[in-house]
Amino acid sequence: MSAVQVMAQSGAGGAADRTPFYGIKVPQELRKTVQLAKNMDTALFKKIVQCVAEYVETGSGSRDCLSGLGKQTSPEEDIRTVFAGVHCVLTAALRTPKLKSAVFKEDLQLIKMPPEMIATLNSVIFSSKTRQARLERCLLQQRVRLPQMDTLRWRLDVAISNSSLHRVLEPSILMEMTLSDGTIKTFEIPVSKFHELRYSVAYVLKEMEDLEKRNILKLQD
Repeated sequence: MSAVQVMAQSGAGGAADRTPFYGIKVPQELRKTVQLAKNMDTALFKKIVQCVAEYVETGSGSRDCLSGLGKQTSPEEDIRTVFAGVHCVLTAALRTPKLKSAVFKEDLQLIKMPPEMIATLNSVIFSSKTRQARLERCLLQQRVRLPQMDTLRWRLDVAISNSSLHRVLEPSILMEMTLSDGTIKTFEIPVSKFHELRYSVAYVLKEMEDLEKRNILKLQD
């Protein structure tokens, strides 16, 4: 679904002024989930939602939870597809700052999800502030992240001479970074490259400040 389609369906105001919490383009697993949910037993859908919530909270156990669901009413492949779609909805909603229940339901109505399914998903996220905060915290802990820089040490060295020249007197900077995973990275750069690095960092910080000042990125209550 394109942005134009979302605006056309929503009419004046509403979702036409914003992007749905799941993005401009509806994820493929969510589209398939909507199609399957229309013919799925409501009780089975609620069990799948419970499995997804348990998976988000613990980070494991999805296979055991799904294996306990009855497969007589729906094929196993359909159950796993709906699991992926529900997981997409919950994670996208929990990662959207200040998402309100009314907006959540409106966005799901745009893709024609059955009302009873919307009510089930809405209750998982918005029925309890405590549970919502716990789900957000668990999701944050499970995200894939690159190591961060914990400490940075540097030292200025001056090479007086080397094997080819008797007199050099060229300064260089030895830098040592300690990352959050305990890895230590050491590298040496000339002073000219250090100034380029310093300028690049300052430039990126300035660009980030300018970007944050744009109205399109400001959160509206």
